[in-house]
Amino acid sequence: MAKGLPQLTVETNDEPPVELPLRAVSVAPVYYVDSEDELLGVIENLKQGSGHLGIDAERASGFKYSSRAYLIQVHRTGSDVFLIDPIPLSSSPVWTEFATLCNSVPWILHAATQDLACLSEVGLIPNELIDTELGSRLLGLPRVGLGAACEQLLGFRLAKEHSAADWSIRPFPNAWLNYAALDVDVLPDLARVLMEQLEIAGKTEIALQEFKHLLSFKPKPQDPNRWRSMTGLHDVKDAQKLAIAKELWFARDELAQKLDVSPGRLVPDSSIVSLVKSKVSSRSELASLSSFNGRASRTYLDTWWEAFSKGLNARELPPLKITHTGIPNHRNWANRYPEADTRLQVLKPVMSELALELEIPGENILQPDLMRRIAWEPGQEIAAQLLELGARKWQVETVASKFTDALEALNQ
Repeated sequence: MAKGLPQLTVETNDEPPVELPLRAVSVAPVYYVDSEDELLGVIENLKQGSGHLGIDAERASGFKYSSRAYLIQVHRTGSDVFLIDPIPLSSSPVWTEFATLCNSVPWILHAATQDLACLSEVGLIPNELIDTELGSRLLGLPRVGLGAACEQLLGFRLAKEHSAADWSIRPFPNAWLNYAALDVDVLPDLARVLMEQLEIAGKTEIALQEFKHLLSFKPKPQDPNRWRSMTGLHDVKDAQKLAIAKELWFARDELAQKLDVSPGRLVPDSSIVSLVKSKVSSRSELASLSSFNGRASRTYLDTWWEAFSKGLNARELPPLKITHTGIPNHRNWANRYPEADTRLQVLKPVMSELALELEIPGENILQPDLMRRIAWEPGQEIAAQLLELGARKWQVETVASKFTDALEALNQ
């Protein structure tokens, strides 16, 4: 446990730990908003609040193709909690006024990288933020989910349900809305205590640099070879069959995007791979293939047969193995690049020691990929190399000299 954190449970030799109280409903009043008039009221209410804006978004991951926000929750100290349906409102002129207000004050999010993209799609973009999940990692909390952070920093349990719900459903059940309200109701207090504890631990500057870095977060671009990740496809060693798999995958993806349905809900990966490995030679045989199933397996049979035929007749075949750009996979270094592997093995215990000393997970002190780059490309000035690779100033100050010493000792 990081220095300065309050002890939240009481243990004795003959009594079990005291169970923390449960917060099951929002302390602040909660309002559901889906009209322009109500949104105007939200703007005025938020202006009366103070401090950072707690904000969260609910998506329909696993149900819909898109990652759009289907509910946006906001709350400030001294304001009410508002659960805003962006679907009917995000194209309204009032929404522009709402976004202007939100974007003018600092934010609080928990696990910001999960929500920044979908919020930016509707014009909500922070100019300053606190990420209570990332801050909890930097503080050294053993568990960093929102419920766990509340237990460790605020002293109560949080009723957590419905996180995997299909938030595209209308109307929202009241239980879902209650869950959504709790997610932002706790954020102002959680951020306040978190920043106090980071100050006690001497980690305020580290946190501020990390929070500032999050402002430039962009989701990774989609991998054009992501079709290869279908479960069970790894043992297909025939290029023509891989061409069939590729065509089926992209046909499903195009249909899923058109219908705004998660691809796996149309036809699961297992069905596509089963079809790839089968010996069907006609549309009727495909229709009778029992292992090819899913809600869209028969209603869009022409789509699947067209994709199958296109792959079967393809002349430009995908390679059996793809050539990776950048440095080779570090798992192969021991056999193929032993000198680089030796350097990496020297740096790993240095990082482990720093993690123990700072009470920060090693991957937050420095991204593992950056450590591997240092091991792969020796001979450069490490501090300059890390800055060029995008490391934050505090990360460079923490690891550069220790990495340099470790590699110099190895050379000697």
